[in-house]
Amino acid sequence: MSARNIILYAAAVILLAVSASSCDPGKEGPVATARIETAASTSLGSAKTSLFLSVTAEGDWSIELRYPGGDGGWASVTPSSGTGNKNSVVLTVQENTGDDSRTLEVVLVTAAASPVLQLLQAGKSGTVGPGTGGKPVDIEGHGRAYHKWLELPATSDQDNFDFFAHDMKGGDYYKTGGQRNWSFYYDYDNRVARWVAYPLNKGLIGSGKRTDQWGYDPLLPAETQFAILNSSGYAQTYGDGSARGHQLPSADRLNYNANVSTFFATNMTPQNNAFNGGIWADLESRIRGWASSSDTLYVVTGCVVDPVLRVITDRGGRRVGVPSAYFKALLRYMPSSTVGFSGYLACGFLLPHDGNIAGDSCMDYIMSVDELEQKTGIDFFVNLAEVLPKETAAKVEAERPNPWWK
Repeated sequence: MSARNIILYAAAVILLAVSASSCDPGKEGPVATARIETAASTSLGSAKTSLFLSVTAEGDWSIELRYPGGDGGWASVTPSSGTGNKNSVVLTVQENTGDDSRTLEVVLVTAAASPVLQLLQAGKSGTVGPGTGGKPVDIEGHGRAYHKWLELPATSDQDNFDFFAHDMKGGDYYKTGGQRNWSFYYDYDNRVARWVAYPLNKGLIGSGKRTDQWGYDPLLPAETQFAILNSSGYAQTYGDGSARGHQLPSADRLNYNANVSTFFATNMTPQNNAFNGGIWADLESRIRGWASSSDTLYVVTGCVVDPVLRVITDRGGRRVGVPSAYFKALLRYMPSSTVGFSGYLACGFLLPHDGNIAGDSCMDYIMSVDELEQKTGIDFFVNLAEVLPKETAAKVEAERPNPWWK
């Protein structure tokens, strides 16, 4: 792969580790108290280069350079410390004479937070991958997330799941570097996404209508997904008649291309029809209401398949695990809010996959994010500590559900 085709694996601007659109669809993220950014591409060629960085901060700051691959000393920054805003910080990156790509993390250290700007430099061969330390990774399967998006749970290279991200046009975010849409953590054994994560607000919902353009996700092979199309190309349900339950709701992405992507097989799980049209639909509607009165609501939707409720065979003869429960983890940001901590508020839901649950009873299943983490074994909102002091981030996740969630 040539240098000009280098894939972008990290957001160029970390607005306190957030790059989601706010209520204004043309605006990136909430107003931050500290940030570091560059107008240049964060994907660099192998040659020696220099680029300007811009620092926005209140009070004193310093810049640290980190080398995830362990081979350091090939970059420098001037000045490395200062006070207040500065637009002429120079980052110099030496020539990469090796064949593999390498990653650099530029950390802005302030009293309030430490946002990170991540850059990837190609090797002489032009080869790059989303992994650190210049280790190329097969683009068909991303082992873990290398972003600082606030909605993301923890990922790992060791759990046999793969991380993928879509842009707003339904394409591969890794390849386009466009506006992020939704990301997911895929379980090949059960043919479901363990979770789907996305930012939500009025601007991101957009306008339009349900497309019903059912199809395979282009980011991974069709045979790894549930058989959403028959041999004639027509959409079909699961073999046992289960509903094709969206994790990212169609109504949360109404612009045409973004809506089409919500009908990908990777966004579906087999759901009991009464559950899908009852308590699940009610919770989805409530979340859109909460998002409409937020700058941004960061959402993680997921399913529990440890254990599965049962295993079914889809209409293509493929094994699919039926989740035993579903969850939602929510992180609200509203800078003017008088509830929560520094504008942040969080809660979680864990619903048993049962069609007999009353459709309007979702609030009976609300809990703190900490409690949801204990029940699911998932570490949610791992990048919140990049935005807030660690002690404050911990309070956001530990807080019993605030009365604002009603």
